[in-house]
Amino acid sequence: MTERAHAPEVSAARARRWGAFYYAEQVLRVMKGYGWSILMYSVGQPVAYLFAMGVGLAALVDAEDAGAFGGVSYLAFIAPALLVSAAVMSAANEFTFPVMDGFKWRRTYYGPHASPLTPQQIAAGQIIAVTLRLLLQSAVYFAAVAWFGASPSGWGWVGIAVATLAGLAFGLPLMAYSASIKDEKGQFALVMRFIVMPLFLFSGTFFPLDTLPLAVRWIGWISPIWHGTELGRVFSYGYQEPPVLTLVHIVVLVALTVLGWVLTKRQFIRRLGQ
Repeated sequence: MTERAHAPEVSAARARRWGAFYYAEQVLRVMKGYGWSILMYSVGQPVAYLFAMGVGLAALVDAEDAGAFGGVSYLAFIAPALLVSAAVMSAANEFTFPVMDGFKWRRTYYGPHASPLTPQQIAAGQIIAVTLRLLLQSAVYFAAVAWFGASPSGWGWVGIAVATLAGLAFGLPLMAYSASIKDEKGQFALVMRFIVMPLFLFSGTFFPLDTLPLAVRWIGWISPIWHGTELGRVFSYGYQEPPVLTLVHIVVLVALTVLGWVLTKRQFIRRLGQ
């Protein structure tokens, strides 16, 4: 029995309805081609950090002052931060060069746009694919964290969702910026060096934020990494903070994600047209 192709109007109707998921499938298939590189970068490198800082350095830190990190080990203290940081760094990579590739280098957005897919669906498809990647890598990384015994609470698994949300909170505004660039002349290298790295270092990743001088403490206050890290610590080992502050972390991360989506959608419509 031979299968018959759908009529053009049926295919077009399906594309208009499910186009974002179709494009997400295409992005995921491309990612599959370099899956081992993704695994080594997004999981292998953070696990190496976890082992070096949380096991090697932790032995010295805990021996010096066991109560300096709220009554938990140094390993338990930094594990949620490394989980969030890994997601944010992966989001920074996925929402920069691939977006420029879509608009400028290989112009991979224009082929799907010649179909019934809208600019919003293409943008949403890319976001869906990256979100799935962040969820998967965070789950694998959390498994390593749990194996190291660095997540004492039974709610530690919520950190997977927190890390993914933090990645989107940073990545979607960056995606909007990437979509606005006509020519890449080192802007992404500057973003990595002067935005991503300072946020990684000054967001309470390796030590409590309130131990930093006020001159640089503000970096943490505006950082999705800090908000995600603090929220992750609440679930990972019951970090004590005012409930209002926990709510602030959630609101900030969600607000940045929504703002990033609105700006990204606007840029994709402007570049590709309705």
